[in-house]
Amino acid sequence: MMNYARPCMNKDLFYLSQRKIYSTTTHVPTELGKIMDSETFEKSRLYQLDKSNFGFWSGLYSEAEGTLILLLGGIPFLWKVSGILTARFGFGPEYEISQSLVFLMLATLFSALTGLPWSLYSTFVIEEKHGFNQQTVGFFLKDALKKFAVTQCILLPVTSLLLYIIKIGGDYFFIYAWLFTLIVSLILVTIYADYIAPLFDKFTPLPDGELKSEIESMSKSIYFPLTKIYVVEGSKRSSHSNAYFYGFFKNKRIVLFDTLLEDYSPLNKSGEKEPGTGEENEAAGNESKPKPKNKKQGCSNPEVLAVLGHELGHWKLGHTVKNIVISQMNSFLCFFLFAVLIGRKELFMAFGFHDTQPTLIGLMIIFQFIFSPYNELLSFCLTVLSRRFEFQADAFARNMGRSSELYSALIKLNKDNLGFPVADWLFSMWHYSHPPLLERLRALTGPKQD
Repeated sequence: MMNYARPCMNKDLFYLSQRKIYSTTTHVPTELGKIMDSETFEKSRLYQLDKSNFGFWSGLYSEAEGTLILLLGGIPFLWKVSGILTARFGFGPEYEISQSLVFLMLATLFSALTGLPWSLYSTFVIEEKHGFNQQTVGFFLKDALKKFAVTQCILLPVTSLLLYIIKIGGDYFFIYAWLFTLIVSLILVTIYADYIAPLFDKFTPLPDGELKSEIESMSKSIYFPLTKIYVVEGSKRSSHSNAYFYGFFKNKRIVLFDTLLEDYSPLNKSGEKEPGTGEENEAAGNESKPKPKNKKQGCSNPEVLAVLGHELGHWKLGHTVKNIVISQMNSFLCFFLFAVLIGRKELFMAFGFHDTQPTLIGLMIIFQFIFSPYNELLSFCLTVLSRRFEFQADAFARNMGRSSELYSALIKLNKDNLGFPVADWLFSMWHYSHPPLLERLRALTGPKQD
């Protein structure tokens, strides 16, 4: 629920083995010679090495911060401060939900402030150094404030309703709480790209033309109920690229990052002014950095169609539905176990709550700390499943006759994002939700799978 006090299990268990790979693999392996030049290989190696170092130190800080919060009684202290603040507005201890909301807001504010320096360093040192960052500091800070405000507008009402349901739900409150979180998650997934994401990025319909016609034709061929295709202006933040679809039932939309499209990416332009008034261009210039000249990136139209064939494969093969079912089964199990454990006073006493047993604190203790080993195991299982799904989606695109285009697209995207194609097998197995590049390329060129 909150991330200012983190579980003690270190996710970077295999950090040293992977760091050794980054440090010692300084030449392009023979099997990669035809798909990656030495310059790109070295750039990706240095980028991943910097990210690995950053991940180690930021993770170490996070562990130290969480440990100190627990040892020094930070959670009961913040709960006490929340009670003092709510009391000033005439709300006594009986108004637990009000105190919980103040606690939650202070906790998320603390998390945002302590995480800000790390986020700034990641964006303006690491991403900047390797040519990905497209933001100014002013734009970054304004964006961070906006994200915090939007998060509070969603988090606080949802939390207050959840706590209320738990309070009045009786012996079967865990069923009602689970149903409530299911409904909320479905609503958020439905409205995110239409109402929340546009608060941060500009979404425009894909113009009529060959690419749009081909996407619509491909969607019809597999009965994908496509209604709209958008291009999102991801280039004002980063030169990383992506594509996804969203929506339920017969109202699906596809979203393409402009950095994915070779013909649309502003990063491919030679510094010419974009259409519009001078005032508009000046305003845009205040929010993003000048675009680098002649940086060729993105995929051709056939390659974009192959990437979308992969994404549509996830839908056609039921991966999206399977992930939702797994998520909700896990959510129901967690709420059931919460109902079993919430009455144990020793749990609250272990975290410094000797006189009270606030529901929000119980949720945090049980979901974030007690379930920590289970969450690690579940995360690993989902990573294994995700990799299997990725291979299946690649095979789906291959069966659509787009094998060569997906092959070249994967190479281009790996180059654009400076992905390092060599990984320690243990590190890869634990961390990578997508198979390494070489494994995907081999599968695309190997015998067809049923």
